[in-house]
Amino acid sequence: MKKLFYPALFHKAEEGGFWISFPDIPECLTQGDDMTQAYEMAVDALGLALVCREKEQRPLPTPSEPTAIALEPDSFLVVIEFDMLAYKKRTNSRAVKKTLSIPEWLNEAAINMNLNFSQILQEALLSKIQM
Repeated sequence: MKKLFYPALFHKAEEGGFWISFPDIPECLTQGDDMTQAYEMAVDALGLALVCREKEQRPLPTPSEPTAIALEPDSFLVVIEFDMLAYKKRTNSRAVKKTLSIPEWLNEAAINMNLNFSQILQEALLSKIQM
């Protein structure tokens, strides 16, 4: 899965820090006490919004061109980089049991080499998923 890039508007908050909105995802709002925290919170909020849309089988919005977004007073534009696969790994690591079949000779060879079947399957699936 490729990285996604969504523009975010960082607004200066009256009490200090920033509040963040996403023009392409109106329901996605967050805040932070400083620029570092605001950016990290924006990444997490974007991830939650996109994963929710995915679970609801709603299409992900096409990111707007940053130059097409009108800035409001006391705001500036930041493009947020988001890696869906990394976000899912970080936030949903619950294990699920899978039953599979392999040839007997392959099973015996792997057991003789003390190979970890779960780890190998995870690595193989990740290599297929990462485009």
